[in-house]
Amino acid sequence: MYTLSVSSLNEQIKTLLESTFERVLVEGELSRITFHNSGHIYFTLKDESSTIKAVIFKANAAKLKFQLQEGLKVVLDGTLTLYKPRGEYQINCFTISPSGHGALALAYEQLKKKLSLQGYFDINVKKQLPKFPKRIALITSATGAALQDMLRVANSRYKAVEIDIYDVLVQGDSAAGSIVKALSLADTKEYDIIVLSRGGGSIEDLWAFNEEIVADAIFKAATPIVSAVGHEIDWVISDFVADLRAPTPSAAMQMILPDSNELYQYIDSLESQFIQIIKQKIYNKRQELTHQTDLYARHSIEKKISQNIELIKQLRVSSNQTIIFKIDSFYKESESIKIRFPQVIQSKINIAQNQVTTLQKMLESNHPKLKSKKGFAQISKESKVIDIASLEVDEIFDLMSDKVSISAKVLKKSNI
Repeated sequence: MYTLSVSSLNEQIKTLLESTFERVLVEGELSRITFHNSGHIYFTLKDESSTIKAVIFKANAAKLKFQLQEGLKVVLDGTLTLYKPRGEYQINCFTISPSGHGALALAYEQLKKKLSLQGYFDINVKKQLPKFPKRIALITSATGAALQDMLRVANSRYKAVEIDIYDVLVQGDSAAGSIVKALSLADTKEYDIIVLSRGGGSIEDLWAFNEEIVADAIFKAATPIVSAVGHEIDWVISDFVADLRAPTPSAAMQMILPDSNELYQYIDSLESQFIQIIKQKIYNKRQELTHQTDLYARHSIEKKISQNIELIKQLRVSSNQTIIFKIDSFYKESESIKIRFPQVIQSKINIAQNQVTTLQKMLESNHPKLKSKKGFAQISKESKVIDIASLEVDEIFDLMSDKVSISAKVLKKSNI
């Protein structure tokens, strides 16, 4: 029997496998996925009881529309081959499709979930669009019907806006890069709004607007972005990331541009309101001026001088009347006094004479000479009448009656 080397044996097995299994479709669950720096992806495909190794090389891996995930059930389309250095056979994948799903549909859901978790759809990061944009950039195909629809709407609604067109690819493998390049350039031109748009189509036709690089460019842009891709039923990733989603390209222009006819009507309305306000203000100022004029007339110096002159006249008349009244009253009172004066004087004289007479009689009745002389004498000391109670023992005093004066001495003093 002929002896083979290990390498020879592996070479024969490799040839046999690759010629026998030139094309295989294998369904299973992804496991142990390794994304190599070279761009190749290594993984294991398994079912309930078996596993098999597989690889998809860089060129084919770059065509994948979805992200390989642990546990994802897929269908591999490839060929069976042997890796000679280790004697291991594996599936060399040409394409990988999600089992039971379209690859694009799965990729769409995966990216949507990823960007949502990263905050790309957060309402708080959405930029406010200006009500009256002056400059707009349209990023779309210059030959597409969508551009003509947008220009027609813009021309009918608001001719004052300046519109620049950035011609890009809107479908195919190079479309996403073309869109990102145009978006990055337009974002540096200080536009008020940038519109990404294209007409309707299949999910494959619209896929450029589902690419992550497009979503990143929209999210990082400083200019407000409007996504107007496809028809109303079409939703792409750019719709969620953009600051405003329009159901169609023409609807986008209706949403971001004011209607000139409505503006004219609004201006007419403002003019009417303005005229009415001015009229009202003029009326109010006229009323205020009239009021101030009346106040000035009532409180002016001339008015006060006139009032004071009138007051002086009134005071003069009143003073004259008062003086005349006082003089008349004084005259009447003096006449009355002149008549009553002799009577009053005589009455007062009579009263005084009666009082003098009364006092004389009282004096006479109380004079020591007129009083009863028996048992009574006036006590004096040093020619001064004193009270007997003021005398002390051995003190000398005088006793005087109407006829006799005696000097005496106190021998004894006692209280009665």
